Amino acid sequence: MTTRRQTLLSLAAIPMAMTQARPSSAATPSPAVWRMPDEAEPHARTWMAFGAQADIWGKKLLPVVQQNLADIALAIARFEPVSMLVRSGDMATARRLMGNRVELVEQAVDDFWMRDTGPVFVTSAEGKKAGVDFNFNGWGKKQKHAEDARVAAFIAAHAGVPRLTTALVLEGGGIEVDGHGTAIITESCVLNPNRNPGVSKAACEAELKRLLGVEKVLWLPGIKGKDITDGHTDFYARFAAPGLVVAGYDADPASYDHAVTKRHLTMLKEMTDARGKKLEVVVIEGPGTVRERHAGKDFAAGYINFYVCNGAVIAPQFGDTKADASARDTLKDLFPKREVVQLNIDGVAAGGGGIHCTTQQEPAV
Repeated sequence: MTTRRQTLLSLAAIPMAMTQARPSSAATPSPAVWRMPDEAEPHARTWMAFGAQADIWGKKLLPVVQQNLADIALAIARFEPVSMLVRSGDMATARRLMGNRVELVEQAVDDFWMRDTGPVFVTSAEGKKAGVDFNFNGWGKKQKHAEDARVAAFIAAHAGVPRLTTALVLEGGGIEVDGHGTAIITESCVLNPNRNPGVSKAACEAELKRLLGVEKVLWLPGIKGKDITDGHTDFYARFAAPGLVVAGYDADPASYDHAVTKRHLTMLKEMTDARGKKLEVVVIEGPGTVRERHAGKDFAAGYINFYVCNGAVIAPQFGDTKADASARDTLKDLFPKREVVQLNIDGVAAGGGGIHCTTQQEPAV
């Protein structure tokens, strides 16, 4: 179900309105100047949601997931402010787990995937900031999302920034940027008829240029229908710096992601960014084993879904001592000025997600 009606026959034929979440005395910059910063650029804060529900996660897994969310928030809070949306009925639990170290903001939510439901923040050279509302529709109407569809607008208003609107439907996990004009996007997600029926690559690219300052899109095929996201980019390839990509590899031939990740690696090594520079690709292989307690068919066992905050990289570990250490060492090499913090997030991973999926950065200006 969805809370808004969208006509998506062709983005080229749709006027793209730009609205403000609250009145402002300052002039809103022209849309042409917006830029989505790279995640490693300075943050004002991280947004999260304490939104796990028993009807989605089950009573047995619910407390594990809530503890995982608290652990992620507290790890980030060592380095920058964290604001977390919390349903009124969960406020006491959130306070017990996080105390006053995380700002708890009362707001109705359906789930906790802030990377996908929250606004994608953009900045301008004049020091302005805005949040793009990409019309969250439950990953192609796969899950209830009436409350989560309102999260982007709520956060933009709470942060006191204009909300930029579009007819394009996508999630923050489906797009990765280097902050210098290059984006990596999976076709299986953004060009999926369950989000953007009839929308061409060219129309999508034109709208991302308007909203995010993207000059070149590197398209990866991804894979449809195997997970709820239809193959988000942030489980396959991430920018560690302009021209430098860290990509995941699933070495298990029995996994559907084995062939997908092999193909992605081949393609990425032949691609160039918006500056014409050939990409340098660093590979992190997934763990060979995971802890059995929460393992299952939806378990997301990959190291690529890390989160870069001020002064740190918050990353998962899965109990495979050798693979966990290798991933940690690679991230230290990629981000030498940041502390690498590894967390057990098996509850979140059991639902097919990771640390990056639970977060959304608000850049500093």
